Amino acid sequence: MRARLSLATILALMLSFFVNGAMMAQGQFAPVITVNDSVITQYELDQRKRLLTLFRTTGDIDKQARDGLIEDRLKQQELARFDLTLSEDALNTALEEFAGRANLDLAQFTQVLQQNGVAPETLRDFVQVGVSWRDYIRSRFGRQVVITDADIERAIAQQGNRATGVEVLLSEIIIPAPPNRARQAQATAERIARITSFSAFESAAREYSALPTRTQGGRLPWLPITNYPPQIQGLLLDLSPGEVTDPLNITNGVALFQMRGVREVAQSVAPPASIDYAAYYIPGGRSEAGLRTAANVAGSVDTCDDLYGVARNQPPEALDRNDLAPSEIPSDVALELARLDPGEVSTNLTRDNGQTLVFLMLCRRTAVGQGETDPDAVRNQIRGQRLAGMAEALLSDLRAGAVITNR
Repeated sequence: MRARLSLATILALMLSFFVNGAMMAQGQFAPVITVNDSVITQYELDQRKRLLTLFRTTGDIDKQARDGLIEDRLKQQELARFDLTLSEDALNTALEEFAGRANLDLAQFTQVLQQNGVAPETLRDFVQVGVSWRDYIRSRFGRQVVITDADIERAIAQQGNRATGVEVLLSEIIIPAPPNRARQAQATAERIARITSFSAFESAAREYSALPTRTQGGRLPWLPITNYPPQIQGLLLDLSPGEVTDPLNITNGVALFQMRGVREVAQSVAPPASIDYAAYYIPGGRSEAGLRTAANVAGSVDTCDDLYGVARNQPPEALDRNDLAPSEIPSDVALELARLDPGEVSTNLTRDNGQTLVFLMLCRRTAVGQGETDPDAVRNQIRGQRLAGMAEALLSDLRAGAVITNR
């Protein structure tokens, strides 16, 4: 015999169903972030996390989803200020292109999204903001991006032919070691070589190094390992973070490097087949007069070719111009060139026991197969990189001025 539910019980169950459903809906659409009073809901956050997971994004998915949604709100608010919208046709074209990256048409791509719990509207909003922002940045900053032939030449010289490569993050110390202080410099270098602490090496750099980087504790930026002389590349890569090289003897000095990090990069700089550089020799060494002359020269030249005008009417030995394989370059010169880009100069070296200052300028690095690069493609790449930098700066300003609340 079946038990019958009373009318009161049925009404109670129905009420419970509707209340629980309303609470679930309220939880989904509850605000989790506000950006200048614009609300981001739990539903949007969950959808963005599903989308990033589907795209196989690595790292902290929750943080990336939150940051991405905040940036999207800031972009939308900036676009609204200028009443900028994307036409329906342009949006559909962008969606088709987006799906095409996965070798699917839009209908197939949408089906994949839905199978993974992502609503079509989530993709639509994601693409709409991205394309609208890209068009806005191009129209706002496009005229400010001026790319010279020298920019293209420099970029071509730095392009690599390998899919991956290695960059190193080092700190450096070069201790002056003229003949009358060579033994003392060597003893100091041997003490520093036993350091394993980053802070201790930085302190030593500030105290002993003759390089401008001493004010930053000897810290260098990430640089391709191929920038360094071939004879020390293996030595550097054998270091663990915190370890220091044995003292490296160079002309009138002793060099030490501490490893801070190693990383593999998606597109590396190919090992240079040759390095073109110029050395202009200034009497007086690192005296006030010698450094003043070097500063005047630096202010009057943009390329290595300009140095020929500076050295006119002087003895031929006043200027050296060399285009050598990296292994043929003197070690102290090679270490200085490692941290320079084409057109940059160094005045850290001397000759003749400190009596002559070396004004060293990197002209270019020539990579194997470099001649096959399309200059127009490089120009477009540089333009894209500079516009991306301007967009990032604008977004940082918008974020700094926004009222953002995480719940």
